Amino acid sequence: MPRLTDSEYRNLLASRTGLRRFLRWSEQQAAQAGLTPAQHQLLVAVRGHPDPRGPTIGQVAGHLLVRHHSAVELVDRAQALGLVERVPDGDDQRVVRLALTPAGHHRVRALTDLHLEELRRLAPLLDALVAGLGEGVRPRPAD
Repeated sequence: MPRLTDSEYRNLLASRTGLRRFLRWSEQQAAQAGLTPAQHQLLVAVRGHPDPRGPTIGQVAGHLLVRHHSAVELVDRAQALGLVERVPDGDDQRVVRLALTPAGHHRVRALTDLHLEELRRLAPLLDALVAGLGEGVRPRPAD
């Protein structure tokens, strides 16, 4: 394992702090839009899913790193808010897919615009921090 220098540990700390600040900022933006962070992630997972039929709840659970029953509860709450809807799969009626409602589209679009702007602002800093993590990494001397 490579040994990191004091400078590289400072860069690692700065990188982790920057990521945590971004996540905190993201949570605040979701709250200002009337969403929980989990609801925001759900909207992104539905909107960003590659299958045009929409994701299943199981697929959303995988994207959100939660258990299936937790995803069901999240979808129930988002559906009650009019953000998502359950749609029967056209090929297999046992499968239920998720789709954004117009309100869900509006919320995720507005939040995405804010997030992309913030990421563009942070990109140079993050690039510099990540580049600094690899500098000077050298193999550990044999014991």
